[in-house]
Amino acid sequence: MEIASTSETVFEEAADAVVSGDLAGLGRLLDAEPELERARSGREHGATLLHYTAANGVEGFRQRTPANVVEMAAMLLEAGAEVDATARCYDADCTALELAATSGHPERAGVQGPLMALLLAHGAALDPSLVRACLGNGRRRAAEFLAERLEERGLAVGFAAAAGLGRMDLVRTYFAADGSRKPEVSDGELQEAFQFACQFGREAMVAFLLERGAAIEAADAHGQTGLHHAVIGGHPGTVRVLLGFHPPLDAVNSYGGTPLGQALWSAAHGGDAAAYVAILEALVGAGAKLPERHVPVNPEIDRWLEERGSHAEPAWRWYGEEN
Repeated sequence: MEIASTSETVFEEAADAVVSGDLAGLGRLLDAEPELERARSGREHGATLLHYTAANGVEGFRQRTPANVVEMAAMLLEAGAEVDATARCYDADCTALELAATSGHPERAGVQGPLMALLLAHGAALDPSLVRACLGNGRRRAAEFLAERLEERGLAVGFAAAAGLGRMDLVRTYFAADGSRKPEVSDGELQEAFQFACQFGREAMVAFLLERGAAIEAADAHGQTGLHHAVIGGHPGTVRVLLGFHPPLDAVNSYGGTPLGQALWSAAHGGDAAAYVAILEALVGAGAKLPERHVPVNPEIDRWLEERGSHAEPAWRWYGEEN
């Protein structure tokens, strides 16, 4: 990968300006340093400054999104930054759009949509596979945004992505009138579609795919079944739909968690307490067993568990987490 002649010191200063939102500082550096907008980091990823606006795939301490990141990206693009330049991230060559669409930082900052819109307006290439990648990274809003842009261009999002988006109109086209699957949908794609539907709480889609051959007991590479995914997503309605198809309640993911164990972990790590009470009630009602003792979750969940004979151990911690 070619590294521009810009000194590493100047590039590092400019990268800091991008992630800190120092618009004036970035402007001064661009004015003073020819070709800085196209220069590449001397680090392994070889990112351009535009990649840093995505807060993804670069060094961890720079994966942050300032409120004015869209203005930062616009300044770089207007100066001549290459919108589809790639950086080597996650063992792949990634553009700024691909990194921005799959990143949680611009999403949480509330600027992911405007940032993607800016990149697209400057000609960023949009491949349908990016919608699938967004869903795989839990970026539902980005997936929906890009799916709309694809439809405007007359492009299809694909079977698995359509299921994750809850697009029953599109998913139905992959099945014959008798309910049989068309040849272009492999077993693997059917299972991925089912996992996405569970993950994003698409209740009608979950039932539709199960009725057409999706395996409720199948797990992904991390041992997560569809029920695990619905639990992680915090979707009580989807959990209840799945329980109607008798999923394995004792399936253990690669982290050692059953669906009920996953519910406790997810509730303890930012999940909506009311949603997880409903999920726990559904799982226990279906036969899942509560532990006699558990790692503290949160006050509401701990009270619910205590009332049912499961006691919080104040000294216990989740595996790998410190006091």
